[in-house]
Amino acid sequence: MPKIIPGAKVPDFSLPATGGGTFRLKDAAGRALVVYFYPKDLTSGCTRESQDFRDLHATFRKEGADIVGISRDSLSSHEKFKAKERLPFQLLSDEEQRVCKLFDVIREKSLYGRKFLGIERSTFLIDAQGVLRREWRKVRVPGHAEEVLEATRSL
Repeated sequence: MPKIIPGAKVPDFSLPATGGGTFRLKDAAGRALVVYFYPKDLTSGCTRESQDFRDLHATFRKEGADIVGISRDSLSSHEKFKAKERLPFQLLSDEEQRVCKLFDVIREKSLYGRKFLGIERSTFLIDAQGVLRREWRKVRVPGHAEEVLEATRSL
């Protein structure tokens, strides 16, 4: 499957979602969608990023946008993370990395000299017609959710 680029329509995808359902991109049509990819549930940076999106969730909704978070963690892990942090949006499980590869967020990383493949913290803003309007890669958490909100307002 080809990778997506800004200005192009995002191909439909589906992933298991918290709450026992399946998220389908086509079901989000008619509203903007913020898709943020994060490396791991219950880690400090990912928790902070999710909290920032949580705290601005009502404002995103007023601006006509929904939010979903995606990582390679299991649904069970996502359910614990969502409950602990009281996240008002769905977390999607991409254990097979299909959607991660579509958005090209899998990168070689290094931790204590050991190299491995993992998710590069990234966010994508899809408009109500399903077109990718903005992307943020190598995200630094402080101020990021606010920056995405400002971009959402400009749609």
